[in-house]
Amino acid sequence: MQSFPCPFCGPRPEPEFLFVTEMGKTRPEPAAEVSAPVWAAYLHDVKNIKGEVAEVWQHLPCGQLYLMRRDTTTMAVLGVQSFRKGGAA
Repeated sequence: MQSFPCPFCGPRPEPEFLFVTEMGKTRPEPAAEVSAPVWAAYLHDVKNIKGEVAEVWQHLPCGQLYLMRRDTTTMAVLGVQSFRKGGAA
């Protein structure tokens, strides 16, 4: 089983994590005026890049969101970074 590093809890098994989104993906606004096809594309269309990617992940037990850089071809985690100011890195 693969393990991912949480910047708050340390290395943990992959089932404890939830992929949130690709880094840099912009939510369409204003939400009340967004059409169903545009909203569906925002939720489900992903770039699926081969190689290094930056993604937002959540560690479910502690609830924290953070940035994970990883290589999709080797499954290697290249680094993690907290979104908290002055928080764990």
